[in-house]
Amino acid sequence: MVKVLFVCIHNSARSQIAEALLKKYGGDHFNVQSAGLQPGVLNPLAVEILKEEDIDIAGKETQSVFDLFKDGKLFNYVITVCDEGNSQRCPIFPGQTKRIHWSFEDPSTFQGDHEAQLAKIRHVKEEIKIAVLAFIAQTA
Repeated sequence: MVKVLFVCIHNSARSQIAEALLKKYGGDHFNVQSAGLQPGVLNPLAVEILKEEDIDIAGKETQSVFDLFKDGKLFNYVITVCDEGNSQRCPIFPGQTKRIHWSFEDPSTFQGDHEAQLAKIRHVKEEIKIAVLAFIAQTA
């Protein structure tokens, strides 16, 4: 089983979306978690947009990447889904961990009414989905 950790700043949207999509499309081949550099509150837009994929993350909580590091968790892949600068703040996990960086726009910065923000996060979800499906094809 391939252990994967997705990391973004707050573990509120991008890493949660990536985790949910890899769980859905990767099946039992992957053990997936997500975490944040500064965990925040789950983004309601991420919850709403994943319902379109028949995925419910409403009860999920955010967690700290540093807590996982301190607990000695090991991963085959640590994939950062934030901007390049913040990805450098992620701790180096011991062992044979491969680091990958995927840069996606931060949904917490989206402006406009609910529909405009939903359209933007839908676009981010689709970009993440493309990356996740390519990752599955490369590692399965």
